[in-house]
Amino acid sequence: MIEVYSWPTPNGHKVHIMLEECGFKLNRDWKAIPINIGQGDQFKPEFLNISPNNKIPALVDPHGPDGKPIHLFESGAILLYLAAKTGKFLPKTDRAKFEVLEWLMFQMGGVGPMLGQTHHFRMYAPEKIEYAINRYSQETKRLYGVMDKRLQTSKFLGGKTYSIADMAVYPWLRSWQNQGIDWADYPTLKAWYDAIDARPAVKRGVQVLADLRKPVHDAKAKEILFGKTQYEKR
Repeated sequence: MIEVYSWPTPNGHKVHIMLEECGFKLNRDWKAIPINIGQGDQFKPEFLNISPNNKIPALVDPHGPDGKPIHLFESGAILLYLAAKTGKFLPKTDRAKFEVLEWLMFQMGGVGPMLGQTHHFRMYAPEKIEYAINRYSQETKRLYGVMDKRLQTSKFLGGKTYSIADMAVYPWLRSWQNQGIDWADYPTLKAWYDAIDARPAVKRGVQVLADLRKPVHDAKAKEILFGKTQYEKR
């Protein structure tokens, strides 16, 4: 059984969705092992052994490419591994495959980091820094605009077919309200979002571990997530 060490965040949801889309069934073919990032589970030695950057998700597959166990961290790498393992959601031809990969990298290098900063400065920062809020909010809107324009000429982000690029981006847009987004400004992206949101496997994926997550209000959780504990040498 595949083990996924995760938490119900956008990066965790990517992998949950991919597993469900590939036909793996929760608690039959894979299991979700909660890593409560608000309590510091990500810093435990046993988790660092498989995720040295102390970030979720991480995956352990007892049946790796050579028949031996493999463990992986970084959600993008996990999506690529599962696509290779199953032969699904990543095209076979080089041209189509690289089209998907460029949009996967767009998410990993742009959508995730920038929207993450937008969340932090709009919702969690101990002081409201107008420059930071404006900088990241405007960059978020710019990225939404890039995706909206892309989808005016492409059915999916990665091309003609649904792929790991769509699975990677979708979870990051679920908090659009907290990002200061007005969907009226991005109608094509909104139509894409609604179509992805309606997929049964996506609905199952975003519910994985969802009942465990609580809003980050207490000082201890904020210190673990954003304070000196995050930056200690390990």
